[in-house]
Amino acid sequence: MRYAYAITSALLLGGAAATLTLNPSGAQTAQNEPGAINAISAPRAGAPMSFADMVARLSPAVVNISTTQRITVQQQANPFQGTPLEQFFGGRGGGGGGGRTQEAQSLGSGFLISNDGYIVTNNHVVSAGAEGATVESITVTLADQKEYKAKLIGRDALSDLAVLKIDGANFPFVRFGDSRQARVGDWVVTIGNPLGQSGTVTAGIISALNRVGQGPYDRFIQTDAAINRGNSGGPMFDMQGNVIGINSQILSPTGGNIGIGFAIPAEQAKPIVDKLMKGQSVARGYLGLGPQDVSEDIANALGIRKDRGALVRSVSPGEPAARAGIRVGDVVLAINGKEITPQQSLTYLVGLESPGSRVTLDVLRDGRRQQIPVTLGTRPSEEQLLAQDERFDPNEAPKTPPANDSLTATAGIAVQPLNPSIARQLGLEAATRGVVIVAVDPNSDAAAKQLRRGFVILSADRQPVTSSAELARAVAAARAAKRKLLLQVQPIGPGGSVPPAFVAIAVDDQ
Repeated sequence: MRYAYAITSALLLGGAAATLTLNPSGAQTAQNEPGAINAISAPRAGAPMSFADMVARLSPAVVNISTTQRITVQQQANPFQGTPLEQFFGGRGGGGGGGRTQEAQSLGSGFLISNDGYIVTNNHVVSAGAEGATVESITVTLADQKEYKAKLIGRDALSDLAVLKIDGANFPFVRFGDSRQARVGDWVVTIGNPLGQSGTVTAGIISALNRVGQGPYDRFIQTDAAINRGNSGGPMFDMQGNVIGINSQILSPTGGNIGIGFAIPAEQAKPIVDKLMKGQSVARGYLGLGPQDVSEDIANALGIRKDRGALVRSVSPGEPAARAGIRVGDVVLAINGKEITPQQSLTYLVGLESPGSRVTLDVLRDGRRQQIPVTLGTRPSEEQLLAQDERFDPNEAPKTPPANDSLTATAGIAVQPLNPSIARQLGLEAATRGVVIVAVDPNSDAAAKQLRRGFVILSADRQPVTSSAELARAVAAARAAKRKLLLQVQPIGPGGSVPPAFVAIAVDDQ
C-alpha cells in the first residue's frame, strides 16, 4: 500500500477489484457462467438497512495476497577485525563488503474475475518493495482459507495494476461495473485485508471523482470508506455488487486511515486488465515533447488563461512532435478537441491514445491558433524517460550572488554573451546561442524563481537573446505592457545541463 506523510503525497494500499461487464448499449450481459455473482438489477437507491446480504454474496470472491521476498542486506564490518578478539567474532559480519539475504513478506488484497482463477490486484502488491529485493513466491488465500500458489500473468506499473492466476475451476468471481455512472455521494463498500485482518468490510460514500494523483495516469475515485495498509488491490463495490474501483492509495499524515482513500476507476482498469490477461503489454501514445504547466505567471506573460494548455519546453529530435513541426514555446491547447487542463493533462490524454493513431493538436503559436496533425509513437519506459529527461527542480536552493546596481534594466539579472568556450565549460554544445547569467539580484523575482549564476537564457518572449542589450529591450517591452517576461532558461546542475524550462518573471520595480 502506498502512504502519504504530507498533504501533497498519497499512499499505496495493495488490493484488487472487479466490475460488471457491459455491452455497447450499456445493458448488463447475461450472467449465467458457473460461479458468477450476479449483479442486482434494482435501481440506484440509498443505503440499505444492512449490507450483510450483499457482503455475504461478494466476500467469497475477495482474496488475500501475500508475497515472499528475498532482500540483500549489506553486512556490517567486524568491529574486532585485526584485534586478538577477531578469532572469536570472525564469523559475525565478516570484514565488511558483500551482503547477506533475508526473507520478508508483504500483504495485500485482490479479487477473482473469472471462474478459472484470474485475479486482479495492484502492481505494488506483487512487486518488490525494496531496492535489491526480488519476489520469490505469491500466495493467494480465499475466504474459505484455502491457499494457492499464484502465477504473475502481467502487470503495468503506470496504472498500478497486476493480474494473477491460480489453478482450479468453479471459483466464485465478481464483475467490473461502469464507473462512469458513479456520482459523488453514492454509497460504496470495500472488502479487503487491512493490516492483516482478512475479510474486513467497510462502507462509505464517494467523496470525489477524477482526483489527480502523483502518476501521469492517476485519476482516482475518492472515498471516505475506511481503507488501510493491506487494502491495496481490493475491490470497491457499488450497491448493485459491481466493482467500480480498485483500492490503491490513501492520503494520510500518519500512515493510517483518516477518511481519504483512492481507488482506480473500473473504466480505466478494465481495458488494461483485459490486455494483461492475454499476456499483452500496455502500450500508450507518445508525442516526444516536454510539457510544462501554464502557471499564473506564464499565463500572464503569454496573455492566456492559467491552467489551460501545456507549454512546450522541449521537443525530442526525431520523435512524433518534432516530425509534425511542433516547436519549443508552442502552447498545446487541446487534443482531438479535448481541452488540456490540470485534470486532463496532455500526457494523460495522449497516453489514452494507441501508438500509431493520428491525432489533431490545437496549438497556440505567436498569438495565433492552428491545428497540427500528429501520428503518435509508443511511450518509452519510465526508466528510459528519466534517463533522457532529468527535470529542473524549482525548489532547489539557489546560490544567489551579490546584488548589482546595473541590474534594474534587465529585471535583476546580469548576463554576458554565451561563447563556445563558456558553452563547453557548462556542458553545452559549442553552437548553443544565448546569454549566461553572471549575477542575480537576491531581491528580484528572478531570484525568487530560482534563476542563478551559470544558467543560460535562450530566449525572451520567445525571441532569441544573445546580448545584455537584447534582454534589456525585452524587459522594457514587458514593463511597458505591464506584464511578466517569459524566459526560456537552460538550467545547469552538478551533472551538467538538463532540459530547458520556461520561467515567467516580474519586471516592474518592486
